[in-house]
Amino acid sequence: MQTTKTIMMVDDSTSNLMIGRNTLGGLYNVFTLPSGEKLFAMLERILPDLILLDVDMPGMTGYDVIRRLKGDPRTVGIPVIFLTGKDDLVSELEGLTLGAVDYITKPFSPPILLKRVENHLLLKRYHDNLLEMVAVKTRTIAGLQNALLATVAEVVEYRDPGSGRHIQRTQEYLRCLLDEIRRRGLYQATVAGWDMDFVVHSALLHDVGKIFVPESILLKPGRLDAEEFERVKEHPRQGVAVIERIAKTAAVREFLAHAKIFAESHHERWDGSGYPAGLQGEEIPLQGRLMAIVDVYDALVSERPYKKGYPQDVAVEIIRTGSGSHFDPLLVEAFLAKADDFARIAQGEVMSGCFGEDGKTVAESTVKSTKTA
Repeated sequence: MQTTKTIMMVDDSTSNLMIGRNTLGGLYNVFTLPSGEKLFAMLERILPDLILLDVDMPGMTGYDVIRRLKGDPRTVGIPVIFLTGKDDLVSELEGLTLGAVDYITKPFSPPILLKRVENHLLLKRYHDNLLEMVAVKTRTIAGLQNALLATVAEVVEYRDPGSGRHIQRTQEYLRCLLDEIRRRGLYQATVAGWDMDFVVHSALLHDVGKIFVPESILLKPGRLDAEEFERVKEHPRQGVAVIERIAKTAAVREFLAHAKIFAESHHERWDGSGYPAGLQGEEIPLQGRLMAIVDVYDALVSERPYKKGYPQDVAVEIIRTGSGSHFDPLLVEAFLAKADDFARIAQGEVMSGCFGEDGKTVAESTVKSTKTA
């Protein structure tokens, strides 16, 4: 059942408001308002389908009103028809330039007013339907692409027979840590423009470059030799190359932009001793600094071919002592505040070992492992 459309008519003339109500009231929900100030008070409670707006009003003019309407994301899409006693082309052009969809001169004919309103509501319905069709198609394509990308990430992960739900845990850890840094107001200028769902979901490709690492290295139960470790260290840049190839044909560019940064920078260290670029401090993109903590934590608490999972208190202490060397100190403080939540995520999803951050090298470089060469 179609909902009755709502129209707001703004005019300082009581007689014009009465004519408007009498003309339109039988077909639409009509609110008559004597000023722009009254309109904005009403818009706090109700958003109409169309606004009829007088140009010449005391206080806020119609031009003032439409500038404010078009500057607000809540009201920018509402069609505005100007009502005016002016019939010069300059005034009409100014109104249309500011975003009005039509111009009706006063005194107006009720049948003309009715027909103009009907036509513009019909156009708005077509416009809204078209936008929805485009949005549905975009969501469908993006959903398909994201599913394919998730499958790529899982192919990498499940090359290790001990892998579990590392991708899902990583995303939950990351979301948890992002929530905390936003609560603390950390790195506001950086995260202000982030679509958090895109950022979290893009993390699933952070280790995609490991598809080029031989399983003999990934599954080796002993310490990696120097040559094997160099092969492992190639996977960030190989991951970037994979994502760049995907980006040539994919529509989810923002998603892939974050994924590329995660892949390239999650093994960089705060003190500059990481790889592949040896970046230091805030030279490391925030995505990489976040993933460094998330991925190391998951590697520590998870079982691997070469180790059992570490207890929660040991994993937390390792992250704490890595502050200022491996990890961004501010992010470590945020992690410590959410450590119990990390533990709950791990306990709820870790059913077996999982394949995470550089596999063998995470625990080896952070903990004095008993592995032998």
